Amino acid sequence: MTATVRPVPLSRVYRFELVKLFATWRIRLLVLACWLAPAVFVGAVSEQSSLPVDTLFGRWMNVTGWAGPLVMLGFAGTYALPLLTSLVAGDVFAAEDRLGTWRHLLVAVRSARRLFVAKALASLTVLLVLVAGLAVSGTAGGLLTVGNRALVGFDGHLLAPGDAATNVLLAWVSVLAPTLALAALGLLGSVLWGRSPTGLLLPAVAALAMALAQLLPLPVAVRLALPSYAFIAWNGLFTDPAQLGPLLIADGVSLAWAVAATTLAYLLFVRRDFTTAGHDGSGRRVLALFPIGALFAATAGILAAATPAAGITQDKVQQSVATAFAHLYRLQAAQLHRPDVPEAQLAATAACTKGDGLAETEGPGNDWRCVVSWHLPGVAATGSAIYQLDVTADGHYVADGDGPKEVNGYFPVRTPDGDQPNPLWQFDAGVELLATTKG
Repeated sequence: MTATVRPVPLSRVYRFELVKLFATWRIRLLVLACWLAPAVFVGAVSEQSSLPVDTLFGRWMNVTGWAGPLVMLGFAGTYALPLLTSLVAGDVFAAEDRLGTWRHLLVAVRSARRLFVAKALASLTVLLVLVAGLAVSGTAGGLLTVGNRALVGFDGHLLAPGDAATNVLLAWVSVLAPTLALAALGLLGSVLWGRSPTGLLLPAVAALAMALAQLLPLPVAVRLALPSYAFIAWNGLFTDPAQLGPLLIADGVSLAWAVAATTLAYLLFVRRDFTTAGHDGSGRRVLALFPIGALFAATAGILAAATPAAGITQDKVQQSVATAFAHLYRLQAAQLHRPDVPEAQLAATAACTKGDGLAETEGPGNDWRCVVSWHLPGVAATGSAIYQLDVTADGHYVADGDGPKEVNGYFPVRTPDGDQPNPLWQFDAGVELLATTKG
């Protein structure tokens, strides 16, 4: 009587693959770095007089501990997460090719499908541990160094510590979707290129290409059709009301990429010929990437037809600058212990031009100039301030004060409690690229 050969349960294969990953020195070093380095970095930078003002929320790192994890999030989306997905997911299959252990594994597991699922889940688990380390460590470093204080939002409004904590958590959760998309590309590259380092580099190269694309003046639909936009769109959580539309679209696109790339990797893996020692992947490697390109084209087309894209326009820049100024003016008034004036009474407005009035008032550029006007109760004269704007293609801008000196002329502002950073000297804000998606 012939004995029935049954595959090893998925849970056992998953535990085995997970132990293999954590047993390697590379993964152990990554875990150690992700759980310790952000706290050290945030703590050290928060105590410096020179802050990374060119990074979103960097100018507030010595004011509140909640700015630190957001600075780390910006760094992680650009550099750390693409590198981590390459080192983990991009090598999970290629390592077996280098060691020549595929046939031994298949004899032990007796199911190529379960082996693929176990390896994919194990790499995902490791990535979640690494991302959690970056978030927790950066938060701990900021809170221990600076403290649990209110955070100035992306449009200048003040978030209470509890609201800041919730939004920071949501921001880190939101970047899991693009991280999954890059990890899926890593799995696909690892299956396609085998022991070649090309597969290992695929997530990092793809992330770099998409990040460069976000710097170009692309149509809004094309920009949103790239998973990398989710690494930018989380800043919409820090406006009032929250700009959720771009973030939800970007996360949905990222999940679609993750499903497509993982499915391709799975189909290629289970159809692979493991009986030939020299065969370490598919012979049609470039053709296997065409479905991803087709998904990108289809997504861009759907978004172009379905989303009310407006881009960067004069009206939206003026509204954004006026709103941010009104919020920050109240913050400055509180620093100076002046009477609080609600935004409705301030009635702040902005008149913006581009290229000294010689260029069309739309699109990115560092030649935007805005004159902000406001009114104070009981004061006949209208207040005004000038800002020079550097607007990037993704809608983010830095407004640099250009007078008067009593309002935005100096970095520190003299208060009864000592010198403090002047919130109106220079501030970050953004223009939502979609027409109406605030929620």
